[in-house]
Amino acid sequence: MSAVDDPVGGSPLHRALQLSERALCLSNPNPRVGCVIVSADGRVIGEGHTQAAGGPHAEVMALRMAQREGHDTRGATAHVTLEPCSHHGRTPPCCDALIAAGIARVVVASLDPNPRVAGRGIERLRAAGVAVQLDDDDAVTQAVRELNIGFFSRMLRGRPWVRLKVAMSLDGRTALASGESQWISGDAARLDGHAWRARACAVLTGVGTVRDDDPRLDARLPGLTRQPHLVVVDSRLETPPTARLFAPAHDGLPRQRWIYHALPDDASRSASLTRQATLVACPGERQKVNLLAMMEDLGRREVNELHVEAGHKLNGSLLAADLVDEWLVYCAPVLLGDAARGLSTWLGPSQLAHAPRLRWVDVSLLGADVRLRARDPARLTFLSALP
Repeated sequence: MSAVDDPVGGSPLHRALQLSERALCLSNPNPRVGCVIVSADGRVIGEGHTQAAGGPHAEVMALRMAQREGHDTRGATAHVTLEPCSHHGRTPPCCDALIAAGIARVVVASLDPNPRVAGRGIERLRAAGVAVQLDDDDAVTQAVRELNIGFFSRMLRGRPWVRLKVAMSLDGRTALASGESQWISGDAARLDGHAWRARACAVLTGVGTVRDDDPRLDARLPGLTRQPHLVVVDSRLETPPTARLFAPAHDGLPRQRWIYHALPDDASRSASLTRQATLVACPGERQKVNLLAMMEDLGRREVNELHVEAGHKLNGSLLAADLVDEWLVYCAPVLLGDAARGLSTWLGPSQLAHAPRLRWVDVSLLGADVRLRARDPARLTFLSALP
């Protein structure tokens, strides 16, 4: 008897949630989904999670495992973290695969917010005689939506979930007056930062950071199969064509590069950059990039989570435009003083009563540094569109 034949010891949906976490840095721009198939006599006979875009979804992976092990899926129950898709995208509908396999019952943790699905998957299954149950475990449902916060944001708001990352001193400074910032945080914090880059669809920075730090902004972790795309806000197309961000990622994996600017088409100024990146005109006021329009464009480019690593000016502009959904802050036990740069140029409210009040999502010790994650719960109101 193989391990998969063992009776279910806990909730199959909890196990499906664990499996979905394996797709964290893999499935973008598709959601991170897990599936567990349980036979009529209570044995787990198949497990799977979503593969890279264009590859099999969680349901198909679980069905393939059951078939490979010689199990009969007729009459079985599929426990899935997200409603099975009902449309032809990069792959055929998962609903059809479940129906063809003789699955008798499907338990779903959350509806799919994709307008092309959004309940149609459940309708299609029921029309074929499959019993469908929306699970009532709110903790699992919330965990599924948290894991896929960027996908839900893109589908329901039309733009990515914006996570702003900052490494700062205890007195709230992110760089010396000269711009020197390497390294405020320690090794453990920087490694953790690479993990947050890896899970994002794209990393965003500004031309000032490109000029000051010449970063690569790739994710340097072992075993990655994809790199986050790269976004640069550069109103006047001043990004040096020799910048390191144009070099291949350290592991050679491909990535797209988009530079958003506020200039009219001007071949003489942009010719050298067009060979390096896709230039996107997105003019706003005062010859600056329209940041909201940029976010909406990134949503159309299938960016779910946008990881921001920028300087105080772009951070301030994002705050002023009310586009920061979450803070990811690494605080180091070091003092830099008043002459050093702050984390943003945002002027903030004129009265304390109007100051945004955030809530901690997580507080963790990483080596000598503290990682702080915070957000305003009101940023999640778009989820209220789902039952």
